[in-house]
Amino acid sequence: MKKERTLKSRLKEDLKNPEFRKVFDEEEVFASLAIQVAKIRQKKKLTQLELAERLHTTQQTISRLEDIHNKSYSVQTLIKLAGALDKKLKVELI
Repeated sequence: MKKERTLKSRLKEDLKNPEFRKVFDEEEVFASLAIQVAKIRQKKKLTQLELAERLHTTQQTISRLEDIHNKSYSVQTLIKLAGALDKKLKVELI
């Protein structure tokens, strides 16, 4: 009987490949940022439009910041975003 591979076991195996690991880690950073932004905004009971107004930008820009495929974050944008959400930005290299 052939053992079925789970997603978790497949990922564990794929992460042994340095090239795959590099891409996976990079994608995780951007996805994590987008998810954090959306969760904090929702926890503060803000709409995308309300957050956009705090940042003097458009709702579409906030939507892009909350898109896990977005890779156009700048540190300056993150600093402004943190301030608008009453948070501090912490950037670490680990």
